[in-house]
Amino acid sequence: MAPTTSSAAPKPTTASPTVTASPTPTKAGSTPLALNGQVKVCGTNLCNESGKKIQLRGVSSHGIHWFPSCYTGSALDALATDWNADLFRIAMYVQEGGYESDPTGLTTKVNSLVDMAEARGMYALIDFHILNPGDPSFNLTRAKEFFAKVAARNAGKKNVIYEIANEPNGVSWATIKNYAEQVIPVIRANDPDGVVVVGTRGWSSLGVSDGASSAEIVSNPVNASNIMYAFHFYAASHQDNYRAEVTKAAASLPLFVTEFGTVSASGDGAVDTASTNTWIDLLDKLKISYANWNFADKSEGSSILKPGACSAGTFSGTGVLTESGQLIRSRIRTADDF
Repeated sequence: MAPTTSSAAPKPTTASPTVTASPTPTKAGSTPLALNGQVKVCGTNLCNESGKKIQLRGVSSHGIHWFPSCYTGSALDALATDWNADLFRIAMYVQEGGYESDPTGLTTKVNSLVDMAEARGMYALIDFHILNPGDPSFNLTRAKEFFAKVAARNAGKKNVIYEIANEPNGVSWATIKNYAEQVIPVIRANDPDGVVVVGTRGWSSLGVSDGASSAEIVSNPVNASNIMYAFHFYAASHQDNYRAEVTKAAASLPLFVTEFGTVSASGDGAVDTASTNTWIDLLDKLKISYANWNFADKSEGSSILKPGACSAGTFSGTGVLTESGQLIRSRIRTADDF
């Protein structure tokens, strides 16, 4: 929600491990995916294939090309069975050494993580992680290319949700809408029933960080069905006025908090426990799905894992978690209302 939210690029220090999907957990019949099937938008909510309003709760990776040792079978096992997470957001940076530099390699990584989430009964949110530059039109050709491939490859899966522009910034809602209306048909041509999440103005703040509001979206919505609108927040920076806007917007728009942090909008600093709990209480009340930033061991306040945890390969329990990680795990582990 601020230019520095997730733009600090760590240097890659480890080679990408071979990614394999381990067997589905023994309680496969009770996984989020088994219980809910193909999700869809109904009114202002996310619903399961039976039409029941649901809330998916989980975490976001950091840049998958920077922290490959954090996104292994063991890591996703911990999220599925220790955290009881419903959702894993796959943050694929486009710039900063990401898709722009290695389209084939990053597409393969994304697809592997989709498979790994599916094998564990979790939903996979494919995040086309644009941040700098903030105009999604800059990456329009890349977005069409990427989403054509991943939608065709994953069309038969029920666990895939598409996030087409992480944090648009420095551009108008009209520009974002135009981008969305060009990318969504590419997805629909291959995967007609996949939910698509559209980023919003001002680092996906519904325009609040730009001095605007959700009213411009309500009056000029994206011309497509089965879509949701992204909202991002960082609890130490974004408080009552942002919560008021979400409450107002949720009455008219289907919202998905595809990224939020417990700290400041820089992605670092102290955990604001009170504001984080107030936010999550609100999301629970409104049945708005969410993914916490970020499941990695970078040395910063928003990281879920302590430095060195990924190379050690231990992900379950609280001993490997930061203060932020412990707070988010405790909230996600509470029973779903499926």
